[in-house]
Amino acid sequence: MKFVFATKNEGKVKEVLKIFNTDKIDIITMLDANIDVDIIEDGNTFDENAEKKAVEIMKISKMPAIADDSGLEIDYMDKKPGVMSARFLGKDTSYDFKNRHILKLLEGVADEKRTARFVCSACAAFTDGKIIRAKGVLEGIIGYEIKGKNGFGYDPIFFVKSIGKYSAELSLDEKNAISHRGKAMTELRNKILEIIK
Repeated sequence: MKFVFATKNEGKVKEVLKIFNTDKIDIITMLDANIDVDIIEDGNTFDENAEKKAVEIMKISKMPAIADDSGLEIDYMDKKPGVMSARFLGKDTSYDFKNRHILKLLEGVADEKRTARFVCSACAAFTDGKIIRAKGVLEGIIGYEIKGKNGFGYDPIFFVKSIGKYSAELSLDEKNAISHRGKAMTELRNKILEIIK
């Protein structure tokens, strides 16, 4: 079965194609489907935004669609940037700038108050109206520097204490095994496979 992945983010596409590496599910990008729209993510939760994206791309493409909404919650910053992660400090602001700004805000803040998590809500919308959801969380802390060349977004400041590495230091396979998106998309893939088998 073919699904359109409702994103223009190349980093997400790479991760998800690796997770959905099965002959029963074929993931195509919005570019592949000749869809060039910007869906306004105006939901109050990751769940609402993921569902909105999946449903809108399903309606436009007339094909099943998958989407995710994900972001970084920093406890010291009242769980911000949260659903505003991509638009934090302005949509066109580079992640290097966003990351440096966050490190500055947390200057002098001790480890135990630097707790943070990546959250991902994933959703599949089928043409018959069926909706499937999945969720993944990766706990960590905000590190003290920008480190690592892999990943994207906030990965270079997110330190995964359980493995002693920054998220941007992980290989794609390592990241998919533990990340919020890896967990959510793996669960979503398994739920889809249950339906279409």
